Amino acid sequence: MLYSGRRKVTGLRREEVAVLAGVNVDYYTRLEQGRETHPSPQVLDALCRALDLDPDAREHLYRLAGATPDDTPAPVLQTVSPELRQLMDGYPHTPAFVLNRILDVLATNALADALFSPFRAVDNLARMTFLDPAGRQFYARWDWTAQATVANLRVAAGLNPHDPALRHLVAELSEGSAQFRDLWETHQVRGKTREPKHLVHPDVGPLTLAYQAFDVRSAPGQQLIIYHAEPATPSAHTLALLSSLHAATNHTRTVDTLDSAPLKPGAADRWR
Repeated sequence: MLYSGRRKVTGLRREEVAVLAGVNVDYYTRLEQGRETHPSPQVLDALCRALDLDPDAREHLYRLAGATPDDTPAPVLQTVSPELRQLMDGYPHTPAFVLNRILDVLATNALADALFSPFRAVDNLARMTFLDPAGRQFYARWDWTAQATVANLRVAAGLNPHDPALRHLVAELSEGSAQFRDLWETHQVRGKTREPKHLVHPDVGPLTLAYQAFDVRSAPGQQLIIYHAEPATPSAHTLALLSSLHAATNHTRTVDTLDSAPLKPGAADRWR
């Protein structure tokens, strides 16, 4: 039995780690002492399981060993936590939304809804760029946006080339857009840049927005994107106007819905 007797210190003994990992005790001792410098990925994986390492610690162990994890990343959560949604709603003056690796839009705040309102569906930035007619008017630099979008998808393909959702998306875009097919064949790879977004919203006009991208540590593969305008610039005023228009529109829709909805028994008393 591995865990018997009183211990002077917490944690597993060297022999116990070796047994759990399925490696020779002498070999594990050489690893600990730095005398064995080229462990195989299989050994590293076994040690990660034996030590119950979280993803960050696992990646650190691989770096220390001069190796690279060769497994497929865990599936990205497709739901956004309530805490993150609450954080996004705390930015009423800046569009905020959450993406996964293949650019699916998983959540938006109110101003992001207003910003993306020209699109038929706010579901995936690549699909919006290439397959929605609004894309070419919305993105002032459409050619640059198209190249950056495809390069982002190539990054996702490098992380998990067998992802069925990515394969389905690429097939859909390839069938629906000749421009996407041509760009996909270039095999350009590029993550998100720091260049500002040049947009044209049909209700308020041109917008130049900077942005920040934050990895969601509680949900690896998700990113929180926040657009913002430089203070006291025309874009800042335009973004504020868009926020006001969207709030007014939502208020009107709410009032219209209330006026047209049939009152339930007893409801009339509550409206007096």
